[in-house]
Amino acid sequence: MARLILQNIYKRYDNSISGFFGKKAKQNDFAVKDFSFECKDRSFIGILGPSGCGKSTTLRMIAGLEKITDGKMFIDDICINELLPKDRNIGLAFEDYALYPPLSVYENLAFNLKAKGMPEGEVKKAIGRVAPLLKVDELLDMKPSALSGGQKQRVNIARAIIRQPGLLLLDEPLSHLDGKMRQTLRQEIKRMHREIECTTIIVTHDQIEAMSLADTIIIMKDGELQQMGTPLEVYDQPVNEFVAGFIGEPPMNLLRSIITKTQEGFFFTFSGSDLRVKVPDRYNNVISDGLKITLGVRPMDVLITDKPQSTPISVSIYENFGDERRVSIKVGEDHLNLTTTADVYYKRGDTIRLDFNSEKTHLFNAETGEAIK
Repeated sequence: MARLILQNIYKRYDNSISGFFGKKAKQNDFAVKDFSFECKDRSFIGILGPSGCGKSTTLRMIAGLEKITDGKMFIDDICINELLPKDRNIGLAFEDYALYPPLSVYENLAFNLKAKGMPEGEVKKAIGRVAPLLKVDELLDMKPSALSGGQKQRVNIARAIIRQPGLLLLDEPLSHLDGKMRQTLRQEIKRMHREIECTTIIVTHDQIEAMSLADTIIIMKDGELQQMGTPLEVYDQPVNEFVAGFIGEPPMNLLRSIITKTQEGFFFTFSGSDLRVKVPDRYNNVISDGLKITLGVRPMDVLITDKPQSTPISVSIYENFGDERRVSIKVGEDHLNLTTTADVYYKRGDTIRLDFNSEKTHLFNAETGEAIK
């Protein structure tokens, strides 16, 4: 098993190009900036973020496939900055399966073990232990060309863990699979992690994968750490607008609002809309009349009501997903989305009244995007 520590990691690629008279263009900004976290022994970490945020670069630095520009990286108490990939006791599975086409599944799994000089009897024993974990024990005689995408990815992950690594790295392993197969393989990866008790890091842009698999989620943007916490913490207590809008499906509504004080108390109001929402008393010490903020509220916390004091508002879009309905409404220049399990139907232009679960609202600084608490 392994404990991983990253301390103030930076990565900059030298993408400068020569111009006229030998002058160089300006070098790119850092792909990863001052990135630090600790991955405890036997934990499951999900690194989550949009494409280009630096998550795969971070994984490749951990694996030793990319050189660190600055900072230190430790596995247990050993600094691995200069260690070769083969000396880090790491298993790595990419989104591309990278199986050897001429070899059977058994031979693909056995390849690295035989390369290290492991006796055939021990190779068979290792494959017999790992193959059932990923449900590839019935595929051992088949060639990769005969396998489905899900089967290839199972073999790919099995090959990564057969060496019994202290640290298992998964780089978007489900991105090439269809929705049903992704769900199935997510469950198998979770079960496999419990059985092998290996410290695991998965990199993904899919927040459902990260939320369902990881014990701890790290959210990145533009090479920087935005928030680190349990799935429930990052969902319920987002530190900024980016995290709030990135976590959750459908994502959190983020509405530009002005705090307005009346005889009845403080209200969220919206430019270009008659909608107003009572501000919870817990915000009274951090708001003032005329303050511009961004109001965050999740779609399931926007409720359809028949209260006559609620402001009527027109439906823009209605979608029926069977188990839930989604309604989109224009609030000034922003769109407000809500979900409901009620058996209702609306068409564009229908009028409904809304109520907010105001205790589940979030406030963000209109300029910095940081959470107001």
